Amino acid sequence: MKTIKITVAFLAIIFAFSCEDRLDVVPEDNVASNTVFGSFATINGAVVGIYSKNQSGDLNGNAQLMSDFMADNVNFVGSFPSLQEIDQFETLATNTSIDNIWLDGYELIGAANNIIANLPDVSIEDVTGLTEADKTVFVAEAKFLRAITNFQLVNLFAQPYQFSNGTNLGIPIVTQPFEGGDISEFQLERSTVNEVHAFIEQDLLDAAAALPEDNGVRAEAGSARALLARLYLYREQWAQAADLANQVISSGEYALASDYDFYDDNPNSSEHIFVVINTPTDGPQENAGSDEVYVNFYNPAPGGRGDAPFSQELIDAFAAEAGDRRFDELSQAASDAGGNDTFFTTKYPDIVNNASDGMALRITEMYLIRAEANLLNGSSTGDSPLNDINLLRNRAGLGNLGSVDLAAISLERRKELCFEGHRRMDLLRNNLNLRPGGGAASAPGADKVIFPIVEDETTNNPNITQNPGNF
Repeated sequence: MKTIKITVAFLAIIFAFSCEDRLDVVPEDNVASNTVFGSFATINGAVVGIYSKNQSGDLNGNAQLMSDFMADNVNFVGSFPSLQEIDQFETLATNTSIDNIWLDGYELIGAANNIIANLPDVSIEDVTGLTEADKTVFVAEAKFLRAITNFQLVNLFAQPYQFSNGTNLGIPIVTQPFEGGDISEFQLERSTVNEVHAFIEQDLLDAAAALPEDNGVRAEAGSARALLARLYLYREQWAQAADLANQVISSGEYALASDYDFYDDNPNSSEHIFVVINTPTDGPQENAGSDEVYVNFYNPAPGGRGDAPFSQELIDAFAAEAGDRRFDELSQAASDAGGNDTFFTTKYPDIVNNASDGMALRITEMYLIRAEANLLNGSSTGDSPLNDINLLRNRAGLGNLGSVDLAAISLERRKELCFEGHRRMDLLRNNLNLRPGGGAASAPGADKVIFPIVEDETTNNPNITQNPGNF
């Protein structure tokens, strides 16, 4: 149900193009396949290594932070030039923050590909303790992690489905691990958003069919179904989105938490479908871990940087209806990095141990997806949109609404999922400006509401196409 980092001496094979026209392979990852697949322990360790890469602060931390401050939930007041560029819609292809997202993403995909491509051919007769069932689950875990990473990348580096019904350019689809030699097979053109979404969909369908319903601290069938529900929502496939969300809700594996304690380092809450767990014993990583990003940026000093407080628009949204526990219990008054009196979220509270978790998928989102999809489809799969929204409002200490429309559901999404990285895509897919009064630079379809393809990739891949407005 959740992911956890376990430090291992090796990871699966990964690749990353350097700015020196060559392919750099991280030494500890350069493990011969016969070593990785020679024992149950090393195979399991390679799979755990993919989860470890998913803990990268660039994939889970910075990406969510950027998604919220590019939109209207966070007032970014930080001093990092690379983040200021993004906040001001002036992102360059040389931006180090987006470069890290791209490289870490494709490193994870390469590690997942190593398992997906090679493990099925390993004979269980040659590996003590390995069963065909183990192989099936390991491959399914790798497919889920590859899917969630491809989804993150296509959402950041490509215009959403609504831009041109998915015919616009997405990202390269990489299906093979790097095993040395010719790099030309990795110098790929960008597939369309539709093609990337179809690839993600198939990975998630495969994972949902093969993963157990309860897989302890790792991805399970409900994780794949939940991400698939989000994919269908983003693609406006309303019936499928409602159905998949309903499957997760009705599975019995998850349930709405009675309160908001699950944010307070409670990874065992029934609320969670898939979470990036951060513990005090996690070792240092190549880049900042997700725990460091969440704690540092979303908390005021002392302890945090004070860079990412509530925007005034989000404060006003909560203030419009008094008594909302999602503000009263999950915010704190403090001064930001610029010395302004404001509010900060308390969703990432563990400043002492840097061990606050990142919420990737939780059951509340499934109610929101089901409500929105049913509303726009004119259906009531599982329950009515009104009942789903009132259920969440009641937990937040608010009264029932008499009716709901898309604006009401979008408002509940905003207040429920703030500081979890959803707001940018929610606005873009609904053809709304990322900033109130933001003008052309932050309007749907504008060049800089998505990231440029990073310079490392354009330098080393002659077949890649840059996003418009980036040179």
